[in-house]
Amino acid sequence: MESRLLPIFLVALSFSPFVQSLVRHYKFSVILKNTTQLCSTKSFVTVNGQCPGPTLYAREDDTVLVRVTNHVKYNITIHWHGIKQLRNGWSDGPAYVTQCPIQPGQSFVYNFTITGQRGTLLWHAHITWLRATVYGAIVILPKRGISYPFPKPDKEKIIILGEWWKSDVEAVLNQAESSGLPPNISDAHTINGHTGPLPGCNSRGYTLHVESGKTYLLRIINAALNDELFFKIAGHKLTVVEADASYVKPFETDTIFMSPGQTTNVLLSADQGVGKYLIAVTPFMDAPIGFDNVTSIATLRYKTTPPYPTTTLTTIPALNATPLTTHFIDSLRSLNTKEYPARVPLTVDHSLFFAITVGLNPCDTCLTGSRLVSAINNITFLLPTTSLLEAHYYNVRGVFTDDFPAYPPIVFNYTGTQPVNIQTNNGTRLYRLNFNSTVEIILQGTAMIAPENHPFHLHGYNFFVVGQGLGNFDPEKDPLAFNLVDPVERNTIGVPNGGWAAIRFRANNPGVWFLHCHLEVHTTWGLKMAFIVDNGNGPNESPFPPPNDLPKC
Repeated sequence: MESRLLPIFLVALSFSPFVQSLVRHYKFSVILKNTTQLCSTKSFVTVNGQCPGPTLYAREDDTVLVRVTNHVKYNITIHWHGIKQLRNGWSDGPAYVTQCPIQPGQSFVYNFTITGQRGTLLWHAHITWLRATVYGAIVILPKRGISYPFPKPDKEKIIILGEWWKSDVEAVLNQAESSGLPPNISDAHTINGHTGPLPGCNSRGYTLHVESGKTYLLRIINAALNDELFFKIAGHKLTVVEADASYVKPFETDTIFMSPGQTTNVLLSADQGVGKYLIAVTPFMDAPIGFDNVTSIATLRYKTTPPYPTTTLTTIPALNATPLTTHFIDSLRSLNTKEYPARVPLTVDHSLFFAITVGLNPCDTCLTGSRLVSAINNITFLLPTTSLLEAHYYNVRGVFTDDFPAYPPIVFNYTGTQPVNIQTNNGTRLYRLNFNSTVEIILQGTAMIAPENHPFHLHGYNFFVVGQGLGNFDPEKDPLAFNLVDPVERNTIGVPNGGWAAIRFRANNPGVWFLHCHLEVHTTWGLKMAFIVDNGNGPNESPFPPPNDLPKC
């Protein structure tokens, strides 16, 4: 009798208010699926046959185990974008940075504990361009008994924005690499996997169902590969309460702006008349380069709306609405309360200046004889054929060097007249940080070839955006205006076209951590680097040993 009661007792205990954390298990099967979008059918890579893939739900302090089994012909890894992975780079996911990829027919269990985080993040493939269709949401709920620092919503909805190619995305990438030219742009933007109606192809779009008088927490994610996006609902205001899983001082707006990899939580009040309202997702681009300028359409529909209603429309932001993006970004501020303090580093141990450039390098195998590349401080980063983290952990020589330049090799007018020589140097060069040191990075955009916004993502950390501006960073004047009180805390920041952004963080997570542009085209071109964060002296200041099932190269 006692043996039969024990499982019941354990199940009851898992729901007890005294149990603060759980172990949550998920199974991800990477498989192919056929689908028809934009009146065109293709086979594409998915998790569990879904796009977007399954949502991961957890609470702060929970441990998450995800068994990923690869059933396709491509190598695969999964990155848990924004999860800090304390001492646990083995589960971070970028291929050849923290792990070798999961090969066809193989499995790997990602095992991580969510510490000091709550909100909305995303997961996605982190190898080649597979994240075009391999992505999904991460919802981290507060600890039991802890409420949101804003009015409790009646319901929550996840909205994931993406891009869709009619062609096979890996073929698009291969064609671009063989030509040395930019890849073909996507054919449409998607909302929760739906392209919506477009000229010449009447597709069914996504519908957000609401009830009058209810308040909804919309968890909005930009999972697009290469496009920064606006999000707008006709006739409704949105109250921003979180960015990149960090609470912000609430502010009201009618237009959300997000770069790839960023998330934004907003409160939506269903306070308009019963009916149908347009939801529009449109791209932002203030540079003269090719991009997908298709507006994706969805609808918000109130319960009890009669059949075939007239849709309430809205104005669409201009493609180059820079003042709108600037105002939105400037409105983001950390809560900086006793419960959620903004621990901004006030002193700096490592002061880095990273110039972001696009260059042109010789390429014997390319059709044009040259290849477009990207670089930080004139270094086009090359990934090795093994894992950087393993090479660091086991002290394997010859895989990388730790001499990544802290400053550009040549000082020039970054947003003005450009150098004549736009060739870059290739290398697998990392920058070494001592444990618990403080870091400031000035991310400086340049006008080389094609200036544009660059959303930079740092793995393993959040950082504070202490300053941002247009033109060249002025080391004498600009730091005087830095916000060291309540700057927004993020994991991905858009460096403005022809401008700069200043970020700060404390290097208290040992391991190897990737920093890269989250425009996949630029990551492919080499706009990336990595930090080595050395071990500290304490027992909890070095990485965990690698798991037994870590994939081999």
